[in-house]
Amino acid sequence: MKVFFLCQVVPYPLESGAKIRVYYTLRYLAKEHEINLLAFSRPEDGFEPLTHLRGFCKTVDTIPMRRSYSRDGWALLRSLVQHRPLVIERDTFREMQQKILKLVTGGDFSVIHTDQLYMAQYGLWARNAIPSQSIRLILDKHNTDFLIFQRLAQVERNPFKRLLYEREWRLLKRFEADILAQFDRVVTVTDEDRFTLQTLLESGKRPLFKTIPICVDTQVVQPVRQRPDACDVLHLGTMFYPPNVEGVMWFAREVWPRIKAQAPEATFTVVGKNPPLKVKRLAENSERGIRVTGYVPDPQPFLEQARMFIVPLFAGSGMRVKILDAWRWGLPVISTSIGAEGIGYRDGENILIADEPEAFARAVVRLMSDDGLNQALRQNGRGWVEEHYDWQRVYPAWDAVYAQ
Repeated sequence: MKVFFLCQVVPYPLESGAKIRVYYTLRYLAKEHEINLLAFSRPEDGFEPLTHLRGFCKTVDTIPMRRSYSRDGWALLRSLVQHRPLVIERDTFREMQQKILKLVTGGDFSVIHTDQLYMAQYGLWARNAIPSQSIRLILDKHNTDFLIFQRLAQVERNPFKRLLYEREWRLLKRFEADILAQFDRVVTVTDEDRFTLQTLLESGKRPLFKTIPICVDTQVVQPVRQRPDACDVLHLGTMFYPPNVEGVMWFAREVWPRIKAQAPEATFTVVGKNPPLKVKRLAENSERGIRVTGYVPDPQPFLEQARMFIVPLFAGSGMRVKILDAWRWGLPVISTSIGAEGIGYRDGENILIADEPEAFARAVVRLMSDDGLNQALRQNGRGWVEEHYDWQRVYPAWDAVYAQ
């Protein structure tokens, strides 16, 4: 089939869960279909990622994602006037609509594949611009978006931010229901998301749903070799993502002092792009044993120093690809229940689950001292991701989504 694929990010290099999802989906679909990719680009993307993607996509086009305080202000105003989610208005660009109109005119596409809710409005725009009504509209939902903001509202301490989150999740819930009803097929990455999204829709107006988890390539990454003196607790993830920020702050405030009291040699490292000021300030007192690196091009040195990998999340939806990565690297993982939500796991066998500060601290200290458990989690996690989350094993499931 000839596929028009709409994406919110240039899906290479593989530095985030969203990019990993799109990249291996494209790799699989390109085996049988002609892929024409259109994505938003950022200044840091450069030309090399586009050259790489053109190795298996028929065409690759981009529109610059230009964000500024003034644009965000106008987006907020439109959101207030039109009662639409701010995150949707923020990503509404006339330039993208114009580019779509140019590319689909006379394009003879069979499928419009839209990645994530942020691009769904453009998928509908593309279908309306194509005279043929037989074209299939597919939406890949990485998350239940309203649920992310609902959970953020539940844990937010600032009253003003909590009100903003409350407004956003209610608008998103209505928006998601309206969008989903207009698609032919919706793919979710977890069964939990599929069940939640199905409840938003009236019977008779539902698209066909299918769950296909996010997957990684387990063949290109081998387990890291842990340094003999490794005593680092590692968090790795984009630090402009609010759930990651709040999770790190919770861990630093509520859990880390308990750990240091029992394991004074332990260190805590936060690796990830664009950490906000409150996260940076965690490293100001060297006696706390916390360091904040920002973005690093190669995480290997930090992986080798890591005694364990933590996922202290209390908001979010979909899957945390960082857990798949940690398993792939052969690192033992400690996570909250929400952090591991949507991923098949066995608590105590390939991961440790803890939701309260005392329980989380106890799990960290245990992995510091128990070499047998530490090694068992490393080996079992690696085996689990190879069996259940390798893209070449799992992604033939896309064939059913594309079947006539």
